Amino acid sequence: MTPGRAADTWEQGDPYERYIGRWSRGIAVPFLAWLDRPGGQRWLDVGCGTGALSAAILERASPKSLVGVEPSTGFLELAARHLGGRASLRAGSAAALPVESRTCDVVVSGLVLNFVADLPAAMSEMRRVTVPGGTVAAYVWDYADRMEIIRHFWDAAASLDHAAAQGHEAARFPLCHPSALRSAFEQAGLVEVETTSLELSAEFADFEDYWQPFLGGQGPAPAYAMSLPPERRAALRARLQSALPAAAGGALTLRAGAWAVRGVSRSDARGASDAR
Repeated sequence: MTPGRAADTWEQGDPYERYIGRWSRGIAVPFLAWLDRPGGQRWLDVGCGTGALSAAILERASPKSLVGVEPSTGFLELAARHLGGRASLRAGSAAALPVESRTCDVVVSGLVLNFVADLPAAMSEMRRVTVPGGTVAAYVWDYADRMEIIRHFWDAAASLDHAAAQGHEAARFPLCHPSALRSAFEQAGLVEVETTSLELSAEFADFEDYWQPFLGGQGPAPAYAMSLPPERRAALRARLQSALPAAAGGALTLRAGAWAVRGVSRSDARGASDAR
């Protein structure tokens, strides 16, 4: 990788867990509470990653069944360990789901849609596999404001490297805003589309607890950090440490905010395979 360039690296599950997986696990709780789906339904987790959202579904939604689809082998392996055989895990992409049409009551995706190269195809697939009247929903980080874990990183990086501004996830992912999410869902033919904000507090024992996960290389910000030569990485670390609002004793509390969206599959919906 060219020094100072971000890349969407999603290969190793354990470093991802230390970086974002633990916060994804937390934000899944208010997301599921907002969806408020009854028990006994068939769920699909698109881009299930290491199993953060799937685990919350199993613990809180009493699903009849749960399928997780994920393209990363490393993430699937960790999800299998986390979920212990309680979900059917399948390799595949959001744009070509390995799931039969109209077989899911609730289709969800956590922290994935902004990374999907062909969002219209993914939305079409999510609608295809949902039963008429079923729910399609997702959440993404609020990179521009309330996802302070990542926003502070990119603000500091951009202050030292003008090129880093191009990698700032607030700029890269315009989808991560309520109006853009609503538009994507409505353009996919979903109805009764609603959005809401989700938030939790991210607690770090000290700056080192915050900084170390960025050295795992998983995700755009950690990939950028690890692309830097040691002296530039040290300068970024120092800039971040001076900018973050540490409490007495060095503890850090940052917001981890997200936007959520949901819609209903219309009764006249036709799957992509049906339309061909």
